[in-house]
Amino acid sequence: MVKKERKIELKKTLGLLDTTALSVGAIIGGGIFVVIGITAGLAGSALVISMLIASLIALFTAISFSELAKWQAVEGSVYEYAHQLISHFSGFLAGLMWIVSNTFIGAAVSLGFAYYLTAAIPGLQTNLVAASLCLIFTIINFIGARKSALLNTLLVVTKLFALFFFIIFGAFYIDSSNFIPFSIINSNVFYGAIFIFFAYTGFARAAVVAEEVKNANRNVPRAMLLSLGISTLIYVLVGVVAVGLVGAPQLANSNSPLIEAISKTGNQLIIQIVSFGGLLATASVLLTAILGVSRMTYSMARRKDLPYSLSKLHPKFCTPYYSIWIIGFIMIGLVLFFDLTRVITISIFASLFYYAIANIAAIKLKNGKPLRQKIIPSLGLSSCLIMLFSILFISPESWLFGISCLGLGSGYYATRIWRLKKTKIKNIH
Repeated sequence: MVKKERKIELKKTLGLLDTTALSVGAIIGGGIFVVIGITAGLAGSALVISMLIASLIALFTAISFSELAKWQAVEGSVYEYAHQLISHFSGFLAGLMWIVSNTFIGAAVSLGFAYYLTAAIPGLQTNLVAASLCLIFTIINFIGARKSALLNTLLVVTKLFALFFFIIFGAFYIDSSNFIPFSIINSNVFYGAIFIFFAYTGFARAAVVAEEVKNANRNVPRAMLLSLGISTLIYVLVGVVAVGLVGAPQLANSNSPLIEAISKTGNQLIIQIVSFGGLLATASVLLTAILGVSRMTYSMARRKDLPYSLSKLHPKFCTPYYSIWIIGFIMIGLVLFFDLTRVITISIFASLFYYAIANIAAIKLKNGKPLRQKIIPSLGLSSCLIMLFSILFISPESWLFGISCLGLGSGYYATRIWRLKKTKIKNIH
C-alpha cells in the first residue's frame, strides 16, 4: 500500500494584533532611527512636513492595498494582484522588485542597528555586527512565523515604550530657535519625503503574509491602515522633539540621530533607553523584512516564476526554508559591501516601482466604489511615479541599479517563457 504524502501548508496563526504589530514593526525603525538624520540634512527644520507628505502618499497606496486585500487575501500581495488583474509579466516584475526592495530594507536596518550598538559599545566593527544580526534573524524566521510574530510584537511594544520616553522627556528641553528658519516651499522638503517614504514602505507587510492571517479579508486591511496611522503619529511627535532638541544640522551629521538628540537632556538613563529602543526598532524591521521576502519568493516559486524549490516548506516548521536562507545570506553580503545611503535609495526605487503597479491593479479592480476604485489609486499611482522619477536627481546610481534589475528580470522571464513554449512543442511532436 502506497503511503499518501502529507500536504504541508502555511498555517493561519496571526490575529489582528499580531498582523498590526507586524506592519508597525516594519514601519517604525527605518525612518525614526535610521533615515531621520538623512532627511534632516535635506528638509532642515521642516522635517515634519516631509513626514506628512510621505504619510499622505503612503495612505493613497495603503487604501489601494486594503481594497485589493478585501478582494483577495493571498500570500504574495502585489505579485498576485498584478498577476491576476494586469498581466503575468507585470506580476513577475512587481514580485521581483518587492524582493529587491525588502532585501535592501533588511540590509539598511541591519546597518542602522550596528550604528546604534557601536554608539553604545565603541570598538565594534559595524559591518560584522550587521551581518551577525542578519544571521540570527534568519534562524528565527526559519523556526516559524508564529514565533517570529510573537518576538516582533514584543519588540514593537518595547521600542514604542522607548520612543514615548524620548518624546516625553525630550519635550522639556526643546529650543524653539531650532525651528528657525522653517521653510516649507523648498524642493529639498519633497526630497526629504522620498527618504522618509523608505520608512513607511512596511505598511503593506501584512498583505504579504495574508494566508497566515486569521479572517484575513477583514484583518489585513485593518492592520495596514491602523499601522500607518499609529506610525505617522509617532513619526511626527519624534520629529518635532528631535529637531527641537538639537536642530536639523546636528541630526544630519549623526549615524545615530536620536541618541544625538536625547543627549541634550544629559540624563544617562533616558539616553540608554533610547539607545536600546533604537536597537530593538531596527531589529524588528529586519525580522519582518526576512519574513516578507521569503513569503514573496515562496508565492512566486509556487507559480514557477522562480525556481520551484523555493516554494518547498520545511516538514517540521512549515516555513519556506530555502527562500529564508537564501535571502538571509544575500542580506549578509549587502551589509558587508554596501553603505547605508546607497542601500536606502535602491530600496526606495524598487518600493515605488511595485507600489505603482499595486495602484494600477487597484484601478483595474471592479469593486463598485468609484472613489476608491479610480480616484484614490490614480493619486497613489501619480504620486509614486513623481517620487520615482525624482530619485534620478538624488541618486542616479540607484536608477541604474534598479533598471538593471528590471532588465535582468525581464531576460529571465523571457527565457523561462521560451523554454516552456519549446517544451510544449516537443510534447506535441
